[in-house]
Amino acid sequence: MFSKPSIVVNIDGTILNSLQLSSRRAAWILAGGQSSRMGADKALIEVDGISLVRRVAAEALKICGSAAVVGDPARYGSLEFAVIPDRIKGMGPLAGIESALSATKVEWNLVVACDMPALDSALLASLFDAAEAQPEVDCVMPSYDDGRVEPLCAVYNRRCHPAIEAALHAGVRKITDAVAPLALRYIRVTRPDSFANLNTPEELRRFQMRRRPNG
Repeated sequence: MFSKPSIVVNIDGTILNSLQLSSRRAAWILAGGQSSRMGADKALIEVDGISLVRRVAAEALKICGSAAVVGDPARYGSLEFAVIPDRIKGMGPLAGIESALSATKVEWNLVVACDMPALDSALLASLFDAAEAQPEVDCVMPSYDDGRVEPLCAVYNRRCHPAIEAALHAGVRKITDAVAPLALRYIRVTRPDSFANLNTPEELRRFQMRRRPNG
């Protein structure tokens, strides 16, 4: 599946054999956005010396057997992770999900944006646990009390692929529209800050301030 199929790298540089980790779970980090409001590539921005994409991947690798980046191989090829491009160009994050589900060899797949640095492995594990507890479910997605959902931090069964691919070919770009025909399960968000994404330099600054001892 990957150009580096058996090797993944932890946040401290430790090489882990993916065969020693869960073989039923994979993580796919989406890094294909334009980052226009940030003014720099969000995936490669560092917090405490660690890029956002590596930070998210490190948490995912605590509970997944592999992690890969969905984005431009020319831009992200220097990372220690396999990188796959969007198969369908110009269709936004939904195309990234399609590419991940097209490439995967495992049943359950975490698809997550690269700019959610507050995510932790326990939260991600809860999504997988909910999915694996109900085999008939196609996708497990966090949801807020006001009805909003987090499709870019969700667990997708690989059988979602045909529906998502068909939606893209029909011109659908919105993720929630594409997955509407599928069997969805929603997990109530109890810690909204965990899903905060960083879109602007000001949001990055506030996140860094909160991480300081007296922030």
